[in-house]
Amino acid sequence: MNIYNMTFHALEAYFSERGENKAKAKIIFNNLYRKRITNFDLSSRINEILKKDFNFESIKIIEKSSCSNAVKLLFGLYDNNSVEAVLMRHDYGNALCISTQVGCNMGCVFCQSGAMKKVRDLQPFEMVLQLLKAEEELGEKINRVTLMGIGEPLDNFENVMDFINIIGHRHGRGTAPRHITISTCGVPKLDELHEISCNLAISLHAPNNEIRSRLMPVNNAYSIENIIDFTKTRKKKTTLEYIMLAGINDSDDNARELAELVRGVNCYINLIPYNETSLNFARSSTERMANFYSILIQSGIRAVVRKEFGSELKAACGQLSSERTL
Repeated sequence: MNIYNMTFHALEAYFSERGENKAKAKIIFNNLYRKRITNFDLSSRINEILKKDFNFESIKIIEKSSCSNAVKLLFGLYDNNSVEAVLMRHDYGNALCISTQVGCNMGCVFCQSGAMKKVRDLQPFEMVLQLLKAEEELGEKINRVTLMGIGEPLDNFENVMDFINIIGHRHGRGTAPRHITISTCGVPKLDELHEISCNLAISLHAPNNEIRSRLMPVNNAYSIENIIDFTKTRKKKTTLEYIMLAGINDSDDNARELAELVRGVNCYINLIPYNETSLNFARSSTERMANFYSILIQSGIRAVVRKEFGSELKAACGQLSSERTL
């Protein structure tokens, strides 16, 4: 097994089951995530045991492209598949958008990732190493992690939860829950996130079920009502993401309908300019987005227009792909 698949508690259990002091798990985590040492640094006897059960198999960066505020990394995986991750440079620090699956089964019609069928889930180590390899390659500290790349995180629920546990543990990286964001289009597993401390962004993208079902097949199984009901019962504020598609969901009437839909809900609306893909959609004009935003604000709804990162690299929201370019 890859050592980066192991949560802290799983390592403690591993040592306890072998009659060893479970405190060795702390040493391993310290080596892996603070010192970045790719060995076990214990007694020769324990090292031999660990080498039989664990490996340091890695992923590799096979392409890197950069612009002023973003870096896109194409990672080659052990089975010759690939995924992308994007570093975004904010005023408050660096955020890495990572992938959770090779391909995606959600089929959102405006999304380049959704145009590909899911090949497989990523294991925790493949998510962890996107983060570690990005820091190593760029020589920069990554302060925040967003699970907004290729794949639906909640369609890979157990592996994603292990990943969050691994990078968040105090003896490892110690990435605080408030610095981790899960992005989901809304699947039944969403109901298991009521108490999770991470930030949560739900892809809404429409003010009613008729439009959302045309854009997102998942709406036929998990509707707008499900999303709003969940958001109302969650203690922490939720981000509702709304991509602006010209002539589809961006009219003044759409804005007023959206404002009525989320009135009294503990959320804010993140308006996302559509990014060019090979798909047949166009972004709303700057004037149209401004009108839409104004209607929300005047209706007392909290809203922002997302700052764009990496669109010239095809690294922005909805543009990521698992296809190799080398």
